[in-house]
Amino acid sequence: MAIPKAGMMVFPLFWFLFSTISSTLPTQANTFPSCNETEKHALLRFKRALYDPGNRLSSWSTHEDCCEWNGVHCHNITGRVIKLQLRNPCVSDSEEISCNTFNFSLGGKVSRALLQLEFLNQLDLRWNNFGGIPIPSFLGSIRSLTYLDLSDASFGGLIPPQLGNLSNLHYLILGGRDYYTPSLYVENLHWISYLSSLEHLAMFQVDLHKEVHWLELTSMLSSLSELILYDCKLDNMSPSLKYVNFTSLTFLSVPGNHFIHEIPNWLFNLNASLLHLNLEGNQLTGQIPECLGQLKCLESLLLDYNSFDGPIPSSLGNLSSLVSLNLFGNRLNGTLPSSLWLLPNLVRLYIGNNSLVGTVSEAHLKKLSKLKTLDMSSTSLIFKVKPNWVPPFQLEYLYMSSCHLGPNFPTWLQTQTSLWHLDISNSGIIGVAPTWLWKWASRINGSIDLSNNQISGNLSGVLLNNTSIHLNSNCFTGLLPTLSSNVIVLNMAYNSFSGPISQFLCQKLNGASQLEALDLSNNDLSGELPHCWMSWPSLSHLNLGNNNLSGKIPNSISSLISLKALHLRNNSFSGSVPSSLRDCTSLGLLDLGCNQLLGNILNWIGELTSLNVLFLRYNKFTGEIPLQICQLSSLIVLDLADNELSGFIPKCLNNFSLMATIKTPDGLLTALQYSRYEIYVESLLLMTVGRELEYKGILKYVRIIDLSNNNLVGPIPTELSQLAGLRFLNISRNHLMGSIPAKFGRMTSLLSLDLSMNHLSGEIPQSLAGLTFLNHLNLSYNQLRGRIPLSTQLQSFDASSYIGNAQLCGDPLTKNCTATDESLSKDAIEENEGFEMPWFYISSMGLGFIVGFWGVCGALIFKKNWRYAYFQFVYYMRDWVYVVVATRLNWFRDNLRSL
Repeated sequence: MAIPKAGMMVFPLFWFLFSTISSTLPTQANTFPSCNETEKHALLRFKRALYDPGNRLSSWSTHEDCCEWNGVHCHNITGRVIKLQLRNPCVSDSEEISCNTFNFSLGGKVSRALLQLEFLNQLDLRWNNFGGIPIPSFLGSIRSLTYLDLSDASFGGLIPPQLGNLSNLHYLILGGRDYYTPSLYVENLHWISYLSSLEHLAMFQVDLHKEVHWLELTSMLSSLSELILYDCKLDNMSPSLKYVNFTSLTFLSVPGNHFIHEIPNWLFNLNASLLHLNLEGNQLTGQIPECLGQLKCLESLLLDYNSFDGPIPSSLGNLSSLVSLNLFGNRLNGTLPSSLWLLPNLVRLYIGNNSLVGTVSEAHLKKLSKLKTLDMSSTSLIFKVKPNWVPPFQLEYLYMSSCHLGPNFPTWLQTQTSLWHLDISNSGIIGVAPTWLWKWASRINGSIDLSNNQISGNLSGVLLNNTSIHLNSNCFTGLLPTLSSNVIVLNMAYNSFSGPISQFLCQKLNGASQLEALDLSNNDLSGELPHCWMSWPSLSHLNLGNNNLSGKIPNSISSLISLKALHLRNNSFSGSVPSSLRDCTSLGLLDLGCNQLLGNILNWIGELTSLNVLFLRYNKFTGEIPLQICQLSSLIVLDLADNELSGFIPKCLNNFSLMATIKTPDGLLTALQYSRYEIYVESLLLMTVGRELEYKGILKYVRIIDLSNNNLVGPIPTELSQLAGLRFLNISRNHLMGSIPAKFGRMTSLLSLDLSMNHLSGEIPQSLAGLTFLNHLNLSYNQLRGRIPLSTQLQSFDASSYIGNAQLCGDPLTKNCTATDESLSKDAIEENEGFEMPWFYISSMGLGFIVGFWGVCGALIFKKNWRYAYFQFVYYMRDWVYVVVATRLNWFRDNLRSL
């Protein structure tokens, strides 16, 4: 076929153009252009200003193309830097990554070299640690930015209003991870109104309380579709305002603020766009308005942890698109509206921790086929279904603790094959556990909680496989069950398990054990502790208290190098405490009370510097209280009562710094109570205000010293008065002498003070009248004299607090004070001293020396108990001098080594 002449002329032209373009395009070996040299040097200057402990920027080298550097993204045609994505790789919104967040956090300073990245449109520094430095104001000059995420990066101080210059910005995310002072704050938010392109605004823990017009200013952003202001100290949502110009808003989340008013009216005008509404964790009041039913596009409504009262509005049944409804933790009452069960797309329903009543039957639940989470816990609801009921849903999370689920075990549970978490604790279930239960429960990958019921059955030979298992406070019997290596938390306390403890502790597992918390207390377990601790390398919380265990505590228990809490109370352990426990350096709680342990109190105890609780009550310990105990500055509980201790009360107990401060530090006992899988809260039985009480969630607020019922001698150290945060002090039933220190009134936090059954003399200090929180006082059976100081506090106790002091008088005792009782008052003594003549002092010096010398020495010769007390004092001073000198020498030796 002949080719037209015009075609013959065009073909060479196309061939020429194709060849020219091909020669200018990058080869396959170099698909993208190299980065701009100016920007490369700018990035290297940016790197030099950073602190990079994880060496994350090791690829940032002069020898490498900067477009290939970690976190740097270039335009695929121009080669200019357009993105810096430097968020911490150890944190992901979608999955858990096993590396240390802090080790891979960038820090230091943000260099101005970023200004040379002319086309930078995304800057992400999330989850780093910039140590509280201010957000650089020059960031407001990078006009090309469309995305800026500085959240959880430990920036602090004033948010620069220059950020308002970023007119192209679509995403702005600030705040969170508030480790430093001052945290982020604003003087005003006027600058936010200039971000005309903003679509997503999120601030976490940014102090916005100075900006009262936050709502009006953010509503001026016509493109804004998502607004998140979490824990920003806001106190007003303008409840009287009827209209706000949020024309594009689909996502409104303002949890954790301080809104003490009703839900504002303007919210109901967002019915055309709003998909997500989160008002949780505020202090919103009143009834949940029926008008919420107008927001027919809502997919998520979170109103939990507020103060709403009244019934659940029936209009919520109009929200046919609703996927998640959370009303947990309010004061809602009445019955559940029938419309609530007509939400066909509902996946998550939380109505627990309210005062709801009524019965929930299978008829109510038949349309909730998509339901995955159901929380009816801590209500008065009765869950009543037929034994052969098959639910239309497959639950993943079921919370029905403290509601009426029993008395029969719910057989419908065996139809639920996708459960991750089951909590039916304290739900009134009575009787033998069904035969299918344990095989079915082994398929629950997460946690199972059947505690605080009356479920019975023999668990010998049962295999437990769940990550977290709570079977405590039931009626289970037999040998302890066997464990899978998957179990992390196991609580089987308060049952009737029996048999040797060694059979359980020495069992063969199907892999390396992950067990962190084990509570087998209050059972009938017997035998001696074996040497199988190496099988439990992750164990950090061990409670074997209140069983029938005996023998010695083995040295091998120190193999539990992760141990944080050890309870062996109320068994029959004997012998001495193994010195190998000093290797458990993370130990924060040591409870060995109510056994038959003997010997001196551990001299090495001062090496356990993490110790918060030392409970050695009711044993047979002898000797003196070692001075090394004063090195435990983090102690909040010291209970050495009911032993055979002698000697003086150490003066250095004022080194207990957590007892010396009134404020409870944030995070106290967090390490002690935390487990990798869940919060494992330690509890402790303590003798306070004259009776034994259990302290669990409030243990961190306890400050107690109990040295009662020993053989301690000497005076009460005045230094104890420096423990201003001490709440319970009991040094009764000893042989203490001297007067009550006048400075005891400085211990203003005292709730209980017991100095009874000693040999204390003198008057009751007037300063005790200032102990306004005192609700238990016992000064009985001493040798106190004079008038009981007049005060509302000291007269509020009955006479039993002062009985056994023959020379005490005044209210509340029946003995009235006479002129004789008053004659040796302080004023009278000072007046008599004023009339003494100088010659009398001079002439009596010689006589005084003779009388004093033979008075003391003669008493030491003829009075055995005085002689004993004197040499105890000498030994005490010897030990004190030894400790001080040894400490100084160690300090001097360490400094010499460092030279």
